[in-house]
Amino acid sequence: MYIEIVCPLFNIAQNMQLYHLISDLFYMKHAILILIGFSLCSLSQAQIPDHIYSPAIKTVKLALYGNQLSYPVWKLNSADRLQLDFDETGSAVRNYSYTFQLYNADWSPAMLSQFDYISGFSQVRISNYRVSSVAFTKYVHYQAILPDRNCLPTRSGNYLVKVFLDGDTSKTVFTRRLLVIDSKAEIAAQVLQPFNGQYFRTHQKIQLSVNTKSLNLMNPMQQVHLCILQNYRWDNYLHDIRPTFIRQNTLEYNAENDCLFPGGREWRWLDLRSFRFQSDRVEKADYSNQATTIWAKPDVDRSQQRFVFYRDINGLFYNEVTESINPLWQADYATVLFRYVPPGNRPYANKDLYLIGELTNYGDLDSAKMHFNEQSGMYETSLFLKQGYYNYDYVTTNKDRTSPSFELTEGNFWDTENNYTILVYYRPLGGRADELIGYTLLNSLTGRPDSGF
Repeated sequence: MYIEIVCPLFNIAQNMQLYHLISDLFYMKHAILILIGFSLCSLSQAQIPDHIYSPAIKTVKLALYGNQLSYPVWKLNSADRLQLDFDETGSAVRNYSYTFQLYNADWSPAMLSQFDYISGFSQVRISNYRVSSVAFTKYVHYQAILPDRNCLPTRSGNYLVKVFLDGDTSKTVFTRRLLVIDSKAEIAAQVLQPFNGQYFRTHQKIQLSVNTKSLNLMNPMQQVHLCILQNYRWDNYLHDIRPTFIRQNTLEYNAENDCLFPGGREWRWLDLRSFRFQSDRVEKADYSNQATTIWAKPDVDRSQQRFVFYRDINGLFYNEVTESINPLWQADYATVLFRYVPPGNRPYANKDLYLIGELTNYGDLDSAKMHFNEQSGMYETSLFLKQGYYNYDYVTTNKDRTSPSFELTEGNFWDTENNYTILVYYRPLGGRADELIGYTLLNSLTGRPDSGF
């Protein structure tokens, strides 16, 4: 049976036009919903910066290619390369991948889809790995060179590199910070001794100015954000600093009590490049066919000791071996016991003690917290460390893990050598993410008489 339907208002051509219009609107609606879904998915999967989620992951390093003591900073559209290295205990090879996620200056997730800041694929499989050899400890070493030409950040800003299993971002095993720079501002800075008598002998002051050149700054107080790091640490970084003066395109930051950092002291060290040769900071070692245990010499309070300058690596570590060839997959692991003797062998009242440095992600690891042993009268903890050279220190915090301080454990001195990283962020009018437009690295000894810098 054939039935003809006649519409008095529209002819067939008009009906077809209406059909295509409705279809286009339908697909546009769903495309918008998909993009919103991607953005919400990105926000819902926001991760903790510089955090290890899997206990099997060890010795994570993200740095400039060939330089373990550098910070991961990539210039936008440059040929610079970064090197990501990490180990997983055991001998099974796993399917790891990585991706980038864009964040704002305050490390809140940017309200953008990955399509807006990644060119190419959104994730890359890590295909370079090698099973350990020579070492008693079985592990698989993974390495990736970033960024891959098929996965490039296209915007400047703060990024997290997220490494995850089996192509599933919900199985993230660790994250690391990455800074992508698009230089649009010039920074002039120096480290000074504070004039304020309260901080004169204990703190270091950064005085700086930022030339924003041709940026369209309608409201510098809201569009520009300044961050300063001491020795690449994010647990005590300064932010939300307001300029003291604004003249034309120059922002000056020179208020007396702004940009002040406690000086700290030169970092403690532990040389583990060889487990058989016991270096000056090793008390004893226990060797077996399965594992190695090392006791570091007990550390004491240095806050009242006289300041002594020596060269350190400002809280970082690097992997190196003296009895093998390649430290990436031939270095061994050992359980290292750290002990700290508080004054009078009594615990600090209403304070917690943490072992900090890159070796504990600056207190992020659970094992970074020291536990007081009533019998020995010492704080104790242990770390599973790969062969190398380590810097570390002790800080006290409040019970809620806030306000880390060297005051009771190391002391603070104006004379200390420190590195400072200055970051300038900018958000255009109507922009949805902060851009990183200025970066400079400054040493506290630069320009100081007889410093050799």
